[in-house]
Amino acid sequence: MAEKTVKTNDNKIVKKKLRLKFFKDIKSELKKVTWLTWPQLVKNTLTVIAACLMIGVIIWIFDAAIGKLISLTLLR
Repeated sequence: MAEKTVKTNDNKIVKKKLRLKFFKDIKSELKKVTWLTWPQLVKNTLTVIAACLMIGVIIWIFDAAIGKLISLTLLR
């Protein structure tokens, strides 16, 4: 019975050490990241928003055209 308790405690200690190592590794990796400057971040964000709007408008135009085509041909 005592052996099981020792193994359980050892497993808990090992798991705790692994978790700590995991978070230390994350911290060291985040130090290696090259973060954008504020102007770069704003420029990239505006570019993504503009691209999304353009794609949305293109999809809307195609949807309207196909809807009109269907209504003219199938729903006479």
